[in-house]
Amino acid sequence: MTPWHLAPEAFDTADATGLRRDYYDEVASRYWRRPATAAEVDLGLDGDGAELLAPPTGRFVVGRVDGAPAACGGVLMLDPERAEVTRVYLRPAFRGTGGAGLLLARLEEEARRLGAARAVLNTRLDLVEARALYVRHGYREIPAYRTGPYVEVCYGKELGPGEG
Repeated sequence: MTPWHLAPEAFDTADATGLRRDYYDEVASRYWRRPATAAEVDLGLDGDGAELLAPPTGRFVVGRVDGAPAACGGVLMLDPERAEVTRVYLRPAFRGTGGAGLLLARLEEEARRLGAARAVLNTRLDLVEARALYVRHGYREIPAYRTGPYVEVCYGKELGPGEG
């Protein structure tokens, strides 16, 4: 198994920014069915609310393998009970190594630390790999908790007490 190191990190470090750019590039390119341009990625990241992914409103996590930035994700407190899991991304070279499940578990841990009892998330129907990951880790479809052009399916999970 690949040795992963996952830790909270500011959303605007060079590594976190690179991962956020790759995330946006991939999800936008899949949605548009063509490669996103650098200008489109810049526009998508401008004012995307990532600054809220810091305490007390949230947390951003970066995953590394042998020191190389490989994955990211965030949690955002929606209210005193619920945290939204967002921007879950693994660079393609690191997929299939167990990192996605580890990242999701770490995001849930960070949500608990922020006081959340429930995690929610939204995604698109075409992101079948992400949807399979969430279901595999105990997320179940829930009624929409937000609206938007990219909100096609929502999932939720009771977090329960943390491990350790």
